[in-house]
Amino acid sequence: MRGPLSFRAPTLGKQDSNRMSDRSMRGVLVKKGEPVDRALKRLKTKLDTEGILEEMRRRRAFESPAARKIRKARTAPKRHKVRWRYTSPAQAAKAEEAAAASAAANA
Repeated sequence: MRGPLSFRAPTLGKQDSNRMSDRSMRGVLVKKGEPVDRALKRLKTKLDTEGILEEMRRRRAFESPAARKIRKARTAPKRHKVRWRYTSPAQAAKAEEAAAASAAANA
């Protein structure tokens, strides 16, 4: 008798001797009584949140340096959203010190 059913998808990582190692595989275990389509949806969601599907689509064809620069500029605001929204107390103190030092230098 076989173990629990699981779906696995390869990640785009280091390959050893033309086969994917088990550590680099992403997967979900199908729970008892769970429909297969729901498990596939969980797998797709997991891969989408990790960015694996997007990376696979992107690597299908050559991306010119100009296109890569445009893509990175388009996604930069999303990546830096947390940085703009939150500043830690240490960052705030450092910014106040820098402002005080520049005010003292200008005075």
